[in-house]
Amino acid sequence: QVQLVESGGGLVQAGGSLRLSCAASGRIFGRDVMGWFRQAPGKEREFVVAITWSSGYTYYAGSVKGRFTISRDNAKNTVYLQMNSLKPEDTAVYYCAAGITMATLTAQYDYWGRGTQVTVSS
Repeated sequence: QVQLVESGGGLVQAGGSLRLSCAASGRIFGRDVMGWFRQAPGKEREFVVAITWSSGYTYYAGSVKGRFTISRDNAKNTVYLQMNSLKPEDTAVYYCAAGITMATLTAQYDYWGRGTQVTVSS
């Protein structure tokens, strides 16, 4: 069983930065992709960015490209999301997820964390 635990959320002013972490434990063998998604109140969960454990290949949603950076520490089984130049519209619960192949659809990730709240004030 794979367990994913997010941390690092909080309240920040517009223009500020936060770094989220996602620690993976359990049998993540075969789950080469770690993704970050977010869900704002009243909206569907949306893809933010993903990275592969094996090669470090990354794929970003257009709305965060140039502001957010994903990285991974294979030794610690941890993925990070550095978020800079935050905007009020980035406010959401941020989830990390594990999947087999690079994808942007929630249905293609089969393990999820419980999420961490990010609130950006204007």
